[in-house]
Amino acid sequence: MSLRHEVHGLLWRVRNRVSHYGSCTEFQDALKAPHARATGPFPPATLGSRQPTWLPLAAVAAVLLALATLARAEIRVSQTPANPSPPPPVSRLTPGEVKINPNDGQRYVWIAPGTFRMGCSPGDNQCDDNEKPPHTVTITRGFWMAQTEVTVGAYRRFAQATGKSMPPAPGFRQDESHPVVNVTWDDAVAYCRWAGGRLPTEAEWEYAARAGTTGPYYGDLNAIAWYFGNSGYQTHPVGQKGPNAFRLYDMLGNVWEWVADWYGEKYYAGSEARDPEGPPGGTTRGLRGGSWLNYLRNLRASYRVRYEPGNRYDLLGFRCVREVIP
Repeated sequence: MSLRHEVHGLLWRVRNRVSHYGSCTEFQDALKAPHARATGPFPPATLGSRQPTWLPLAAVAAVLLALATLARAEIRVSQTPANPSPPPPVSRLTPGEVKINPNDGQRYVWIAPGTFRMGCSPGDNQCDDNEKPPHTVTITRGFWMAQTEVTVGAYRRFAQATGKSMPPAPGFRQDESHPVVNVTWDDAVAYCRWAGGRLPTEAEWEYAARAGTTGPYYGDLNAIAWYFGNSGYQTHPVGQKGPNAFRLYDMLGNVWEWVADWYGEKYYAGSEARDPEGPPGGTTRGLRGGSWLNYLRNLRASYRVRYEPGNRYDLLGFRCVREVIP
């Protein structure tokens, strides 16, 4: 029999005996009267006629108090899991924190989860139909995004490690610090896998590019981007213009950036509200951000274009994202 059952039985017996008193006051008086003759249900003292009659009552009360305390302890123990689960881990990553990706040697920035308005910016009268309707999107999982576009030097390390060829050289001068161009979508996917990551989704790209802003651009274009008006008709070394609030460089201008999604002209009309990944299929892939050859309109954060995934062009580059960086 468990301790709980014993306590319940004893309490039942005591309750029956206490019921012989007319009221609780009579029972309390019996406890307070050390020389009174026992008239209640408890038997008289058996160790001598001089033993106070209140001793059995006090003893029973003390026993009941001790047993009740033990019962409460037993219940608390029985309700405590044998192996309590550890508390969930607390993320110690700081938005904007930078790490070196050991796979490709590029710098990556931690992008925290968040919610933003995707598509045509408020007050922007240059939007195309494929930028509409604007809609709220939540990125539920943080990720590491390359701080710059993949450079010629980083891509060369990939080519040497995997035995792949370098893409064709463009018609202008480039050194190791310029963004690599003339890469197909498949080239970009292969590089990102080698680097331990993947291409960003279109939603992740726009969320990171806007960096909390709501306008067409995240700053003055001459300060943040290489485009038709200031590029001299060529790419420039990455990271020379100002970053956005997430510490990312060249999200607008320099080179177009491949994204993971299939392109959908009317995808925004039925896009998922959480972590959208684009249409399930298609014939072209998305590109974002504009390039050294484009006008201001094409560098808006919401602007979308498409291209066949197997084609090359000296306007096309990319950057990668990773879920974790050791």
